Amino acid sequence: MKAEITMPALSGTMQTGRLTRWNKAVGEAIKKGEAVAEVETDKAILDVEAFADGVLAGPLAELNTDIPVRQVIGYIVDTSEATKTDAGGAARTAATTAPHADGLQASPYARALARDLELDLSQIRPGPGGIIHAAQVLASALAPEDADLRHGPPYTIERPSMLRAAVARNMSATLDTPTFLISSRFATASLHAAAKQAGLSLTLALTRACALTVAEDPWFNHIWTRQGLARRSRVDVGIAVDTGDGLITPVLRDAAGRPLKELMEDWRILLGKVKKGRIYPEDYQGASFYLSNLGVFPEIERFNAIVPVGASAILAVAAAGGDGRADFTLSCDHRVIFGADAARFLQRLGKRLEDLSWLASGEGGR
Repeated sequence: MKAEITMPALSGTMQTGRLTRWNKAVGEAIKKGEAVAEVETDKAILDVEAFADGVLAGPLAELNTDIPVRQVIGYIVDTSEATKTDAGGAARTAATTAPHADGLQASPYARALARDLELDLSQIRPGPGGIIHAAQVLASALAPEDADLRHGPPYTIERPSMLRAAVARNMSATLDTPTFLISSRFATASLHAAAKQAGLSLTLALTRACALTVAEDPWFNHIWTRQGLARRSRVDVGIAVDTGDGLITPVLRDAAGRPLKELMEDWRILLGKVKKGRIYPEDYQGASFYLSNLGVFPEIERFNAIVPVGASAILAVAAAGGDGRADFTLSCDHRVIFGADAARFLQRLGKRLEDLSWLASGEGGR
């Protein structure tokens, strides 16, 4: 029996994965649950596990290629005899698993539509299964045009990492969000001192302060949908973290209601996953409010952040100036939050940064 190993779909938004490593060679025995390959997604490097005992069989998909989810990357067979393939077989299958290689796979309608719209099929990313359908053609047609680089300096095209490509897609998806900004300046020295005494980072203390403030004003825990306003039952805060190659937002769940000690431990685990590149979709998806703290860069006096899809607000915190006060800029989705709502939010947050009893207690609850 010859069973297929396919590119796993690790999240609802994942379209492709980048095959970075085969842990086994063709003909080697593998056990059920053993990691046979590594795949780079938009956020992490994850294992592809064997679903049965057997022998790894080729042809295997080529490394460092972006492969659509659910497309075949290799096989598991019962005996090593079935792994014998001719030398050209592996090359042929690797080529067919790579997008746009040994002839494009596109539906007849997609080919006709691309021809009518004067689009090059080789420049269109395939859909699930590695096949270009009309949806991919239309998405390409509606996408913004690339810059014309012909009249500038010489250049080469570099493929972005999966993380940077995902950030670009997510930021493009926010273009339809009607956003407004509102800012305040708050003293942060007392918060620094209290956080240090409690064994917290400033970012974690700010996260707690934001979560408690959101819990007081449910509008900040709503999100606009085509069906109506979705009101979330708890405050999950996504915190921007710089990986060196891009931005990721690990999420602290129920950041207003759980004890600080639990949040501290969760944050330690999340940061460890980010550092190792082993963070999973459930670790960084689904926040209802976001925080971006650039206070560690003393040169940053003020900045604003883009409201991510799936939330209605994000708070950008800059470095404290010579007067000990830092700029707090709130970006809001105007479909959900109005100016007065945002002003009251910052007003309550400012009072919370003055009265730090919520931090000194170290416990959860509102």
